[in-house]
Amino acid sequence: MSHEAISVFDMFKIGIGPSSSHTLGPWRAAQAFTQKLTQKNILDKVQGIEILLYGSLAKTGIGHGTDIAVQLGLSGDDPVTFDVNSIAAKIADIKVMSKLLLASRHEIDFIPTDDIEFLITETLPYHPNALTFLVTLKDGETFAETYYSIGGGFVVQETKADAVVTGSSQDSISLRFPINTAVELLHWCRTTGMNISDVVMENETSWRSEADTRHGVLFIWKIMKECIYRGCHTEGYLPGGLNVKRRAFDVNKRLMKGKSYNGYEEWLQEIKNGGQNFNYILDWMSCFALAVNEENASFGRVVTAPTNGAAGVIPAVLQYFIAFCDGDNEDKICRFLLTASEIGSIFKKGATISAAMGGCQAEIGVSSAMAAAALTESMGGTQRQCLMAAEIAMEHHLGMTCDPIGGLVQIPCIERNTMGAIKAITASQLALQSTPDFAKVSLDGVIKTMWDTALDMNSKYKETADGGLAINIPISLSEC
Repeated sequence: MSHEAISVFDMFKIGIGPSSSHTLGPWRAAQAFTQKLTQKNILDKVQGIEILLYGSLAKTGIGHGTDIAVQLGLSGDDPVTFDVNSIAAKIADIKVMSKLLLASRHEIDFIPTDDIEFLITETLPYHPNALTFLVTLKDGETFAETYYSIGGGFVVQETKADAVVTGSSQDSISLRFPINTAVELLHWCRTTGMNISDVVMENETSWRSEADTRHGVLFIWKIMKECIYRGCHTEGYLPGGLNVKRRAFDVNKRLMKGKSYNGYEEWLQEIKNGGQNFNYILDWMSCFALAVNEENASFGRVVTAPTNGAAGVIPAVLQYFIAFCDGDNEDKICRFLLTASEIGSIFKKGATISAAMGGCQAEIGVSSAMAAAALTESMGGTQRQCLMAAEIAMEHHLGMTCDPIGGLVQIPCIERNTMGAIKAITASQLALQSTPDFAKVSLDGVIKTMWDTALDMNSKYKETADGGLAINIPISLSEC
C-alpha cells in the first residue's frame, strides 16, 4: 500500500500568524507562483497580476490576513525570516505607491483593492481554500495557476491531471517504516520494540542525518518558547477591530508577584520555584497557550502545531512538561515533538487538519491529540497508552465548529487553545492510569469518525464566519 511521507518539519513549520491555511499557505502559494514564473522565464515580462480568492479564503481572508500574505509572498519575502515588525510598513508602502516588486526584482503596477478579488460566493471543487494567480504579460498573453491551501501550511497545486503537493518534504521519499494509520504505527513499534519517537527519528533519516533532525527539532522548540515568552511580556490590544485585550501579560505579571528575572531561562526558573499547586499550574498552562495565540493573532512568528489557529496547545503542554514534570532536557523535548508530529501526520492522512474542511475539531482537536500522545510517552507511557491518549483527546473535540467572530483568529480561537491544552493533559493522565486492552474506541476509529463528522458538517461552521458565534455575538468591527 502506498504511503504519504510527512516529515516532522512538515507538521511543524515556522511562519507568521494568524492562520496557517489562510496566511502561511497563501504566502507559500505566492512564492511558488513567482518561482514558476522564473522557471518559465516570463517573470520580467509580467505587466500585471490579479489574485482571485475563493470560498473560505474569500470569506475570512481579510481577518486572516490572506491579502497581506499574498502580497508579501509575491514580493519575495519569506515567512520564516521576514521581520514581523515590518509587515505593516511594507503593506502600506505597496498601497501608497501602487507598485509591487515581484520576486524582489521586477516592479509592476499593483493596486491591492483592485487586484485582489474576494469571490465570497464562489468555491472551487477540490478544497474550500483556493486561490488563483493570473498574470498578463507585456505581449498581451496570460498565464494562470491555481493553488489550494489545505491546512497546516500545506499547499496543493492544481494541474490538468490531478493535484500535486508542493512546498513540502514528501516528493520521492521511501520511509523505513511507512505509516498511514495508528495500527501501522503500532505495528512498527511492536516489531522493533521502539517508542513512537524512535520510529519517527528512524524515518526522518530518509531526509537528513539524526543530528540534523535533532538540531532542527530543537530550533522549532526555540521558536515556540520565544513565542511564549514574548506573548507573556507584551501588553495591549489585538489588531483587527474587536479590541480584544491581551491577557497573557496580566496573568504572567500576577503569577510572577513582582519577581525580577532576565530572559527566558530565569523566568522559567521562577515558574519552577512557584511550586506544584494545582491552581498555580492551571493558571500557567492557560497563560502559555494565551501567549502563543495572542502573538499569532498579532501577525507574530509562530510554529504551526499543526496549524496556526491551534499553535498554542503543543507549546503550552510542552512548557508544562518542562516547568512542572522534570522535562527540561533536550532529549525529552525532541522526543515530545517527534511523537506529536507523527500523531498529527496520521490525522492529516486519515482526515484533515484544515478547519475549512473539518471545523475546529481539525485544528484544536488534532493539536490536543498530538500533545496528549507526546506527553504520555514523555511520562513513561507505553506506545498503546500514547495512542489511547490521542484518541481520548480527539474524542472530546468531535464536532467542534470553526466560527471566528469577524473572521479573526481571536474569539473563540485563543481561549480554545487553553482548553485544548488542558484536555491533552487530562487525556494523558487518563491513558496513563488505564489499560488499553479495555479501550472501546481506537485512534483510527476516532479519526474516521472525525472525518465523517467533517463531511456531514454544514459549511457555515467551517471557517466561513457564516454561523455560530460569528453571527450571534453583537460586536461592531471598526477595522475589519
